[in-house]
Amino acid sequence: MKKIITAFLVVLIQSAYGQLSVPPSGDNQKSSITQWIGLVNVTIKYSSPDVHTPTGEDRKGHIWGELVHYGFINQGYGPSKAAPWRAGANENTTISFSHDVQIDGKPLKAGTYGLFLDVEKDGPWQWIFSKNSLAWGSYYYDEAEDALRVKSTPAENAYSEWLTFGFDDRQPTSTVAYLTWENKKVGFKIEVPNINELYVDKIRQELDGTDIGFSTDNYVRAARFCAQNKVRLEQGLKWADFAIESRKDYSTLSTKGMVLTAMGKDQEAADVMAMAIKEPSASIQDIHQYGRFLLNAGKKEKAMEVFQHNRKQHPEDKFTTYVGLARGYTALGDKKSAIKNWETAIKNLPEDQKVNMAAYKAEIDKLKS
Repeated sequence: MKKIITAFLVVLIQSAYGQLSVPPSGDNQKSSITQWIGLVNVTIKYSSPDVHTPTGEDRKGHIWGELVHYGFINQGYGPSKAAPWRAGANENTTISFSHDVQIDGKPLKAGTYGLFLDVEKDGPWQWIFSKNSLAWGSYYYDEAEDALRVKSTPAENAYSEWLTFGFDDRQPTSTVAYLTWENKKVGFKIEVPNINELYVDKIRQELDGTDIGFSTDNYVRAARFCAQNKVRLEQGLKWADFAIESRKDYSTLSTKGMVLTAMGKDQEAADVMAMAIKEPSASIQDIHQYGRFLLNAGKKEKAMEVFQHNRKQHPEDKFTTYVGLARGYTALGDKKSAIKNWETAIKNLPEDQKVNMAAYKAEIDKLKS
């Protein structure tokens, strides 16, 4: 204990007079690791001790419960009489979040926290996020400054010489932060449940505050993001309308149709799409895919109208427009007309579609059977 107090006093003296560029105490090198969850930055900074001391002493089997104490203890220095482990060496281990997150389902505000660990001999361990991130070690730990505590069950793990933090199970809206040392691994889940709303906020800042906002296509992309993720749809509709004011074509009109569909305003969406497919910029594939969308939505008659419009609008096409009619007649139960249009389409099969020949013939066989 005297060695601990002496080392701590040396640090205080160095801090008071300015610190020389000398190796870290105990050669516990400083480390940091950063993981992004979409727009959210998570950074852990810590000092990384190893199982063997700088003099070569092997501490295997003497880490947990010895070098790392169990529970909350009086370390013999500082005001804390019940201190957890500092989850590292030397200065505080800290964890920073650029945005609000959830830790194992519990909310935690954006900011930097001191990260401590209550290590227990039996039962789950406990991660502690302290509002005090500037203290040295856990000598000044105060339970009243806890922002959050979450329990975690440690697991046996492959040997790790150095104490190491990392991130596992990296998903679009979550990740699992972990600490591993010697033969133990323990972690906690970080989630960002409102990640798409954060993207919308960021997109709005970019459209309003940079030259990105001079591009109509960027308003199209922004509105489609809202529609595809069903987030901030009113904002998405405003972006779609702005795009149409700037450039009225199939791209901008169909984008508004997407947003209206996501809002459940099917008739308004259909009215907009009726205008969109009549635009000169509407390609054969654009119209065909809209017809397929209507088929998938169970709107057979409307889909057939779209396929017929595509055939009339593009008489030069001998394949896609006939495929559309074949699918439309199939949905309506007119097998004879469906077979006729499939056969016409197959006779005019483009080179890049020949790999699908068997699938198209199977459609005919199905109708004939």
